[in-house]
Amino acid sequence: MTLIEPSVTLEWITPNAVEMIERAGRTSYKSEDLITPESGEVFVEKLNRLGHHSVLEHAVASLRFITDRGISHEMVRHRIASYTQESTRYVNYCKDKHGGGDIKFIPPLCCASSPEKLAFAEHAFRMEQDIYNDAIAMGFTPQEARDFLPNGVKTEIVMTCNFREWLHFLALRTNKAAHPKMRVVAGMAGDLLAQACPVVLGQYLKEE
Repeated sequence: MTLIEPSVTLEWITPNAVEMIERAGRTSYKSEDLITPESGEVFVEKLNRLGHHSVLEHAVASLRFITDRGISHEMVRHRIASYTQESTRYVNYCKDKHGGGDIKFIPPLCCASSPEKLAFAEHAFRMEQDIYNDAIAMGFTPQEARDFLPNGVKTEIVMTCNFREWLHFLALRTNKAAHPKMRVVAGMAGDLLAQACPVVLGQYLKEE
């Protein structure tokens, strides 16, 4: 049993996204002749001011999240996105090449400041791991044994969205009303996206 921290990495983002958005947006009025090396930022600001957010959908980004199953269930509620997730149906954690029999879990955030809660989490997750391993040894298939895994088990999920949907995701999932674990990974995602394309995706930082 191993406790790990959540993480987010940028897999891919539309190259020259601002230029792509401007070229697409200027198609409406055939004003491509106004494009200059500096015009993209001004154009994006105008789109935001006028509420023409659909043009932002021409650029996309893919992020890889390492989080727990509970948080991933909230992520996939965002419909305008594509997902590929680590499958508990097919991954046999007893034979996992990344550490057979040693299942990874992400503990509640409160454990970081409470040794007593951390010890409880370690004990609970170790029991869950033993139950899963015993189930596999008894002949349960991975898709059957996964019923014994808790929400805290680690999962890996790649999420791809257009820029408009990423801004929507960040607005909802970094909000104080969001689950604390979700706010952690959403904040990581937002920082990566804002760094990759500050002109468009840096907006989420301004809205905090």
